[in-house]
Amino acid sequence: MKSKVLAKTGNVTYQWQIMQSLGIPQEEIPKFAETDYWLSYFPPLAKEDLKSMGLKTDWRRSYITTDVNPYYDSFVRWHFWNLKERGKVKFGKRYTIFSPADDQPCMDHDRQSGEGVGPQEYNVIKMKVVPPFKEKLRYSVIPELFLSHANFVLEGKNVYLVAATLRPETMYGQTNCWVRPDMKYIAFETNVPNDVYICTQRAARNMSYQGFTAKESHVNILAKLTGQDIMGIALEAPLTSNKIIYTLPMLTIKEDKGTGIVTSVPSDAPDDYAALRDIQKKPDFRKKYGITDEMALPFNPIPIINVPGYGDLCAVKACEDMKIKSQNDRDLLLEAKELSYKKGFYEGTMIVGEFAGQKVQEVKKLVQMKMLQAGDARIYMEPEKLVISRSGDECVVALCDQWYLDYGEPAWRAQATEALSQCNTFSEETRRNFVATLDWLHEHACSRSYGLGTRLPWDEQYLVESLSDSTIYNAYYTVAHLLQGGVFDGSAGSPVGIMPEQMTKAVWDYVFFHDAPLPQTEISKEVLR
Repeated sequence: MKSKVLAKTGNVTYQWQIMQSLGIPQEEIPKFAETDYWLSYFPPLAKEDLKSMGLKTDWRRSYITTDVNPYYDSFVRWHFWNLKERGKVKFGKRYTIFSPADDQPCMDHDRQSGEGVGPQEYNVIKMKVVPPFKEKLRYSVIPELFLSHANFVLEGKNVYLVAATLRPETMYGQTNCWVRPDMKYIAFETNVPNDVYICTQRAARNMSYQGFTAKESHVNILAKLTGQDIMGIALEAPLTSNKIIYTLPMLTIKEDKGTGIVTSVPSDAPDDYAALRDIQKKPDFRKKYGITDEMALPFNPIPIINVPGYGDLCAVKACEDMKIKSQNDRDLLLEAKELSYKKGFYEGTMIVGEFAGQKVQEVKKLVQMKMLQAGDARIYMEPEKLVISRSGDECVVALCDQWYLDYGEPAWRAQATEALSQCNTFSEETRRNFVATLDWLHEHACSRSYGLGTRLPWDEQYLVESLSDSTIYNAYYTVAHLLQGGVFDGSAGSPVGIMPEQMTKAVWDYVFFHDAPLPQTEISKEVLR
C-alpha cells in the first residue's frame, strides 16, 4: 500500500524507484527493459498472492492477453476479422485523445488521469482585427524575428482573434470580445496563407494536431502577447449587427478551457451581461485597462432569441430576477447561466437572421454550417477535461488516420439497445448508465501504433487497442483449459494436442457460431465437439 501511495503522489520519480519500493531485487530491475519480461515476472507472483488470500479457481483457464500467448492472439485476430467482414471496423480521420510524447492515441488504459474523457467539439469564431494595428501587434517580441525588416511580422496579414463557443446560433448578438489582461497569448501562422490566429499557446498546440497549421504538431509563433497588448482593439465579428466590436477585460477567463478569447453575447449569457454592465458603470475600471467610452458605452444587449417567460433578452431578465449585482456573484451567475442555456436552447425561437421563426435547437447546426461555409468559423476540439498520459504529458485532441469501431452505426446500435432491454441490470441507475453510454459512444478508436497486444490481422502496422482486444475475452475462458493447460502464455502446448496455428478463423467460427460448418482441419472431430 505504501509503495502505491508513493507512486501516485509523485514522491517516487523514476520507474526503477517504484520497482525498488515494491521489493523487486536490484538485479532483476534491468531485465524489465525487455517488455516480455513484465509478462513472465508478475503473473506467477499475482497467482501466489491470490492463492494466499484463499482464492479458489480453475487456474487452467488463466492466460496472458497479448501476442506472447499465440492461442489468445489467434482468438483476438478471429474476433477482429469477423468485425471487419461485418463492416463494423472502419478507417479514416477522426478526432481522438492523443499523446504527443507517445505519438499515438491515448486510450483509457494509457492514461495517468482523465479516464473516460473524450473530445469536446467547439466552433472557433474568427474575429478579424481592424487595422491600424496596435504597436504590440506590429512588432514581434521574439528575438529571432526581431530583425530590421522582419519585426513588422503581422503587418499586411489577416489577423484574427479566435474564440471557442458551444453556441454558434447566438453569434448574432455579439457586442464585444473578452480577453484577460494578464493572460499570455500568441499570434501564430495557420495553414491558410496570410492568416494569423491569436489565442493561448495551449489552444494553438491542440489546433496544430487538427490541421490548423501548415505542419502538423508545429506552431510557428509570430508574436508573444498579453491580454493587455490586445485590449481595446477593433474587430469585425461575423453575424452580429455591430459593424465593429472591441476587446474588453474579463478577469475570470480560464486558461485551461477554450482559447482564452471569449466572444460576448449579453442578451443570452448572464456572465457576459454582468461583466459588460460592470464595465459600463465603472469609469475607473475602464481607465485602468485603457478602454475608452466609445469602446463600451454604446453597446447594449441585442435581442436575438425569444424565450417564453423571459422575452427577447433572457440573460438580462434572469440577472434582474435573481438580483445579480456584478460579475462577482459567481454562484448566482452559475444558476442564471444554467437556466438561460436550458430555456434558450430547448424553448427559444430565433427572431433574427435567415432562420428567424425557427426553434433554437433546430437552428444550431444550420448556423454552424453557414459559418463554416462562409469561412467565419472552424471546428475545433479539445479534451473535455485534463488528460495526462502515462508518459506524463498533457494530451491533446488530434485528427488521426486510424481504425475505429463504428458503434454509432444505427443497425448495430439498435441491436445493442435490444440486448440491453433483455438484461437484468438489478438497478435502474445501472440501466440508465448503459443507455447514456449507448447515446454517446459512436466511433471508438481500436488501433494504436505500439505497445503490447495483437496486430490487426489485415493491417499489421497497427496493434489492437488494449480495451478493444478484451471486450469478449470472457468467451475465451470456455476453451482456455483445452488450449493452454494452466500455462499463462500457452508455451507448454495444448492438453488435447491443438497447435496455435490450427486455431484458424474457420475453427473459431465453429466453436462459437452455432450455424458454422465443420471446418477442414487436422483437429479431430471429437476434440472440436
